[in-house]
Amino acid sequence: MAEVLQPLTSLAVGASATVVEIKLPTTSRQRLMEMGLLTGSRIQLVRYAPLGDPLEIKVRGYNLTLRKQEAEQILVTPTP
Repeated sequence: MAEVLQPLTSLAVGASATVVEIKLPTTSRQRLMEMGLLTGSRIQLVRYAPLGDPLEIKVRGYNLTLRKQEAEQILVTPTP
């Protein structure tokens, strides 16, 4: 069965996923990688801000806040 890729922003609050691809410019991608957001990392969507931007994810045991524009460029596959 093929992987179902979707942007991080399409996850429901509380859902878990695995990062498959980060389609950000090199400088932004490098910054996220330094914070532990790597291809293959398991993440959980914690919450959205009241107006939908930014959003908060849990990765490698800590919470990370991302702009919605950045999160749309992070492709994930949902995990059960």
